[in-house]
Amino acid sequence: MDSIPAEGVPETGEAWRAWSPGDLAGRLSAVSVPWCVAAGWALDLFRGEITREHEDLEIAIPAAGFGEIRAALPELDFVVVGDGRIWPLDGPAYERQYQTWGRDPATGAWRLDVFREPHDAGTWICRRDDRIRRPYQEIILTAADGIPYLTPEVVLLFKAKHTRPKDEADFAGTLPRLADAQRDWLGWAMRRVHPGHPWLTAIES
Repeated sequence: MDSIPAEGVPETGEAWRAWSPGDLAGRLSAVSVPWCVAAGWALDLFRGEITREHEDLEIAIPAAGFGEIRAALPELDFVVVGDGRIWPLDGPAYERQYQTWGRDPATGAWRLDVFREPHDAGTWICRRDDRIRRPYQEIILTAADGIPYLTPEVVLLFKAKHTRPKDEADFAGTLPRLADAQRDWLGWAMRRVHPGHPWLTAIES
């Protein structure tokens, strides 16, 4: 992992020993960049309980804010990851891919996956359809313990692409808890990004 060719190398089997959302929140307490826990952990923060194991920890940030996040986590070495490959942070893949994994060189373990999201100043732009936009202050919610997390309807929109067993379980466990406005937005966005998706029947019922 110390030398990564510019064309990228396949992801290795190095272990994920991710931080918890609370661990990360403490480390990022002083940053000004709007950030939030994403993916499965975000849904558990929304539901107020841990419903399954989480092998990794993903956060979403506006792409322009990555430098401040990196500076707040000096103990990690970051690389760009995507399509099953790994590239150095300072290569051309940084602009083509959005995932950035942080590795603890002392243990060799991956700790964090940073999603660098497109945005226009304080407005989030969906990377799968740039017509879908919302202010960061609207899509970042806060758990009872102060941890920021991505609003569940946005999380489910991204989970709909793969519908792995864990995604299906997350959808089934979260949908009944959505407010009407969240459910309406999810249906609207799904029809644009995933028209004909089987989840739409449940969302619109």
